[in-house]
Amino acid sequence: MIDDAIIELTPLMGVRAACRATGRAQANHYRRHRRSPAPARPERERRPQPRALSQPERDTVRALLNCPDFVDKAPATVYHELLDEGTYVASVSSMYRILRAYGEVKERRRQAVHPARVKPELVATQPNQIWSWDITKLHGPAKWSYFYLYVIIDIYSRYTVGWLIAERESAVLAERLLADTVAKQGIDRDTLSIHADNGSSMASKPVAFLLADLGVTNPTPGRTRPTTIRSQKATSKP
Repeated sequence: MIDDAIIELTPLMGVRAACRATGRAQANHYRRHRRSPAPARPERERRPQPRALSQPERDTVRALLNCPDFVDKAPATVYHELLDEGTYVASVSSMYRILRAYGEVKERRRQAVHPARVKPELVATQPNQIWSWDITKLHGPAKWSYFYLYVIIDIYSRYTVGWLIAERESAVLAERLLADTVAKQGIDRDTLSIHADNGSSMASKPVAFLLADLGVTNPTPGRTRPTTIRSQKATSKP
């Protein structure tokens, strides 16, 4: 209804007076009855910052940051050291911006490079060549009661060559089990290797002295990475 009234009054008094008489804002009327598309906005050219560093100045700052005196230091440290000497080349943010443009924003100190550690592997080709042993905690018949199972397995045959159940974990019991198992299996000197983790009983001095006396080697002493143990059985071709 208001639109019709404005259309009828426009030839008589104009659009502005017609909008004022009907109580509609003039901008609202033009927006609702726009016939031509909005004019395209001209693209604004990006103007450089008047205080931006020139390319030769950027090259000078980059060479200064990578010189032997400052190559291991952060830009903020370089900035303050230069100020202490009475020299100003660029702000800290400008230093970072210059380094970022060349992909040099990273740890600037010298980093130690360690060679890749090889995962140790033990391979058994015959019985009684490599044993693996561990101690497992078992639940007892009553609450908060436990037993400790000592197990020694030959990794070639997967045969349990020795085991022991005790009420506590003890290096003395582990030493006794190993000595009895080696004697029962008739192991000769320098023919057996025993694999274990870094448990207190495995790494104890009594066990280490016993293995040295029996001529048994520990292929992974003080290891920090897991060890792969596998058996390599020969297969006969038809």
